Amino acid sequence: MSLARRATPADAEELVRLRKVMQDSHLGPSPDVSWQPAAVETLRKKLADSDADADLTAFVVERPGGLAACAVGTIEYRLGGPGNPRGTTGYVFSVATDPDLRRRGYSRACMEALLGWFRERGVSRIDLRASSDGEPLYASLGFVRTPDPAMRLTL
Repeated sequence: MSLARRATPADAEELVRLRKVMQDSHLGPSPDVSWQPAAVETLRKKLADSDADADLTAFVVERPGGLAACAVGTIEYRLGGPGNPRGTTGYVFSVATDPDLRRRGYSRACMEALLGWFRERGVSRIDLRASSDGEPLYASLGFVRTPDPAMRLTL
């Protein structure tokens, strides 16, 4: 039996707390929490979608009083093409574990459950951005570096 379970709307605040843990660990501590209420509301709505309609989910490992770890993923739809005729791509983000609970397999359990969710939906291409700390886990799950020259415009 997996340590991970599918997140529910009631987990939204803890998922956002863990996202901040991940961001602070990767980018350095930030006092800005102004984004958190909107993120909690979005997660509550998305996690309440029926399983058949869900294009975003999260898997979590519990600890007394909250969550120890999580992995969040979404399915993006684009026009199909060679190597991806259905045009679906999974995207993994917000993989986080509380610092005092790391190295216990919690993120792996969340990731394995999330990858199973993608498989059940026929998603065969999954992307993520890896920190140097997370890269060994992702490599062990079969992820490889790509030449993707990502660019971004913020409006």
